[in-house]
Amino acid sequence: MEDFSGFVGLSRPTVSKYFNDPASVRKKTRDTIEEALKKSGFRPNMFAVNLNRRRSNIIGIVIPNTLDPFFMALTRRIEIIANEAGFLAFVLSSDGKPDIEEEAIKTFRSMNVAGAIIAPIGRETGSSTLEQLGRDIPLVYVDTPADGGASYVGTDNRQSFGLIVDYLCRSGEPPCYFGMPEVNINAVERRNAYVEAMTGFGLTPELIPLSAVATWDFERFAMDEASRLFGTLSRLPTRTIVCANDRLAFGVIAAAWAKGLKVGHGPGYDIRVAGHDDHPLSQYTCPPITTVAQNYSEIGRLAIGLLFRKLGEETQGDDMLLTQNRILLKAELMLRKSA
Repeated sequence: MEDFSGFVGLSRPTVSKYFNDPASVRKKTRDTIEEALKKSGFRPNMFAVNLNRRRSNIIGIVIPNTLDPFFMALTRRIEIIANEAGFLAFVLSSDGKPDIEEEAIKTFRSMNVAGAIIAPIGRETGSSTLEQLGRDIPLVYVDTPADGGASYVGTDNRQSFGLIVDYLCRSGEPPCYFGMPEVNINAVERRNAYVEAMTGFGLTPELIPLSAVATWDFERFAMDEASRLFGTLSRLPTRTIVCANDRLAFGVIAAAWAKGLKVGHGPGYDIRVAGHDDHPLSQYTCPPITTVAQNYSEIGRLAIGLLFRKLGEETQGDDMLLTQNRILLKAELMLRKSA
């Protein structure tokens, strides 16, 4: 910065003021600095600048899996809005492991991030590291709710499972439930939502017994478990299966194909399979998966909007949802060939 100040012929405080907020200096000064930037190629060290600020312009994001299209779509939406507001979104993956999640949180503390958006893992999200981070900076949780009154944006599981269970019951046999490994609170919430929906329709919930394996490899888990179940269809409570998410449905359909079972709706089919989430690939499976769609883009928009509200930043429009601390979005039924 000293070298650049000498190059441009202005004091360091003036140059520093420009980098903190270009609009805070006169237009003539701003034009001079920007012309010098083009000639010199100088760029300040972003991380060093942020360490010296009371509040940085970095937003931290922690997700369980960077390869999952849901989290890819979610973080992309957050990144675009953050960049437009002059913030840098810095994404780290926990890889589904509590120790890596804890290291990611410690990294954000060392970077002096302004706030963070977290998709937490584990049955218990109230880790001491997260709690400490939440005392220091604004936090917003997505996908999986945190304990207590922490800010959260996600899908209303009760509404979404009510929607898919209602359709499956009206169009054929009531569904049995293929749950997800209990890697986060969503596993429990979605199971409870299925049970509540079935009970509400006056039906007995049928939970498929599955191995107690804590894995994020949902497709492999579902294929292995379904292959065991499909050894004889008499082991299934009904011929309709609703899965906790679409990635499980991928594995169930693959196992059915390997066993020579036809998946679909109507005469001539052996089983129906439905999912949850509307994974970007769910419409391209064979057959395409009947599911309920989460609004990935809206979850991302509201999460960063809620964080900006906490930071005192202006948000686009006058969105009444952003006045809430816990935002639950409605899902949409997507009817396809699998059920």
